[in-house]
Amino acid sequence: MDETIRRALGHGQLIDITTTGRRTGRSRRIEIVIHNFDGRLYITGRPRADRRRSWLSNLEAEPRLTLHLKGPVRADLAATAREITDPEERRAILTRVAGVWNRTDIDEMVAHSPLVEVTVPDLAA
Repeated sequence: MDETIRRALGHGQLIDITTTGRRTGRSRRIEIVIHNFDGRLYITGRPRADRRRSWLSNLEAEPRLTLHLKGPVRADLAATAREITDPEERRAILTRVAGVWNRTDIDEMVAHSPLVEVTVPDLAA
């Protein structure tokens, strides 16, 4: 993997992801924030108790996705997502996200925020 891409993934930023629609099989692209904590990549969102996010349901059905870097460094990267459901693991990660976002509603985030870890195979090389 190009070193500029590695560096770009070294910090949180606004990106796009493309998932596969669980019912249609069509590509679905959305804008979202990615976080890097200790070399591990995470995607999350604001808490929402009223419904499950479509992108999260898509990743549950098909965990392969594409990360689209769109800042000064542009790249499309194949990746795999793992939904994080363990309450202790969620709390540890979402506490760090809350710090970045200046939020204090950790319990609400743990209960209702989507959270996935993203693995980019070439990044580990």
